[in-house]
Amino acid sequence: MNLGRPEDALAFFRKIRSGLNDIKGVDLVICPPSTVLFQFAELLAPTHISLGAQNSHWKDHAAETGEISPSMLAGICEYVILGHSERRATGSNQESDEAINQKLKAALAHGLSPILCLGENLEQNRAGETDTFVSGQLRAAFRDVEASLAATCIVAYEPIWAIGSGEAATPADANRVIGISVRGALADIYSEEIAQQVRVQYGGSVTPDNIAEFMVMPEVDGALVGGASLKPEFVDLARRFAEGN
Repeated sequence: MNLGRPEDALAFFRKIRSGLNDIKGVDLVICPPSTVLFQFAELLAPTHISLGAQNSHWKDHAAETGEISPSMLAGICEYVILGHSERRATGSNQESDEAINQKLKAALAHGLSPILCLGENLEQNRAGETDTFVSGQLRAAFRDVEASLAATCIVAYEPIWAIGSGEAATPADANRVIGISVRGALADIYSEEIAQQVRVQYGGSVTPDNIAEFMVMPEVDGALVGGASLKPEFVDLARRFAEGN
């Protein structure tokens, strides 16, 4: 909701579209608010940039006022963010692991690629509970999901304490958590082959200044960019990642 009115979001993206489209060698996905998905689909059509939604429900048709279903997104979006910490633990959402599992399976059934968010809060981090908590979130999200479908998903490790705080996890810590808690759990559920096929991102106070430090980590495949994507410098961030990829 950061950019406010629909016209503001559209105007901002028009300013950075050509710069992003000039960047080659990486997959770029923009996930705007649902109020402008159709307009963004038109803006992105002549580019290599993909479109994603910020959320979806697990039901196709229901009396769920204010929600958006995966069937509404299919054919417009390629990706959808699921389980973001702001929906898991804040406001009126309080999404459970069970709900996120249902959402993930529904998105996959409609050909969408889920971007599944996982991450611990500051108290859990300080208590040494990161690995247990993050792997638990992952196992719950992929419950009863076939291996071939799991391989098409993207996982984003976003420690809650680092989101919007200006304090990112160290690249080494992010690499360790992804390797142990994310890929390790995927290998246990499925196989090492599937664990390596799943793209895993880091999210949490990623900036143009620190992106290069994360991308050299062997377990980090990309970034889920929050606050930095609301500024023109987002183009520089994406370019730096592409240059080092």
